[in-house]
Amino acid sequence: MNKEDIRIKHIIVHILDSTIGMPVLSDTELLYGSEVAEFVREHIGRICAGDDAKECRFYEQESEIYKLLTAYDDENFVEISQEIANLLYEIMAANIDIPSADLMAVRFREGDEEYLALLKLNFKALYTHRTMPLAEGEGNSNELIRHKSILPSESQRLTEAAVISLSDLSLRVVEKKYEVNGEKTDYFSFLFLKCSAHLSHKAKLSIVGRAVESVQKEGFDESERFERQMYAKSIIQEEIEENGGFTVEEIGERIFENEPELRTAFQDKMEKYDLVKERIEPQSENTVRKFQSQHLFTDTGIEIKIPMEQYKNPRCVEFITNPDGTVSVLIKNIEHLEAKI
Repeated sequence: MNKEDIRIKHIIVHILDSTIGMPVLSDTELLYGSEVAEFVREHIGRICAGDDAKECRFYEQESEIYKLLTAYDDENFVEISQEIANLLYEIMAANIDIPSADLMAVRFREGDEEYLALLKLNFKALYTHRTMPLAEGEGNSNELIRHKSILPSESQRLTEAAVISLSDLSLRVVEKKYEVNGEKTDYFSFLFLKCSAHLSHKAKLSIVGRAVESVQKEGFDESERFERQMYAKSIIQEEIEENGGFTVEEIGERIFENEPELRTAFQDKMEKYDLVKERIEPQSENTVRKFQSQHLFTDTGIEIKIPMEQYKNPRCVEFITNPDGTVSVLIKNIEHLEAKI
């Protein structure tokens, strides 16, 4: 979803401060200008373009929000948003670890598709100033106060939000676990939206990385493992750069091409997550950035960062295993060397 193509129709904000004992619901839509519109577009665009979002489907028989949205019409936007806010507030009031927030409901269009976004803007406490008049008109006193209800900036990622397609009621969800009844729980999807969630691309990529590392730890000794981990990372980076992503089964075949037992062990781990046939296509630059370079840390405290194209070029860098088992890193053909303070 391109944020520049987002056309906002309606916005409403409800205050959900669990410390005051009741939600403060708005009875009218928000009157907004270009700055607020850009703020909203930025957050919606980040949710839809990021790899943290999970693709979900409502539990149709259990989800109150699903039932509300099946009868949605722009004429009842305010009333439906109030009912949704009440549902969320009930959960927040019963679980003190869930942070207070403003709930912003946004009705928008992107291309030919119609959407409803639910953005939970968690409060944060920051200092600001205020001016107080002195007694008897003697002047002013400038003070610092701690404001406890500051909203996230447009550059900050929201930890809980949903973007819902009004055509088929599919949704993309970002969320953070909070403690509910003594357990860390995805309350936003499980208790509030009541939807089933697939793993995000970021989570899938992390699972693949951990599985590869685990299999290599079991299959190679420490001296071999170092180079095998770098090799695996370069394969994943190459697939993402050239093909936009990879199928889990095929990446396992490439990484463990000459080790059939390790390839089987990797697939066994992926089957536990039902990811063997899954295609992973990360979209966010932040997700793939860590695959664009090799980060090396020595036991002597030296850190080396090697861009992936340099790592793959034997004229630029070479890894030498010495007879005593230690490893030397040779950086070659340097034309200019610069030190920065």
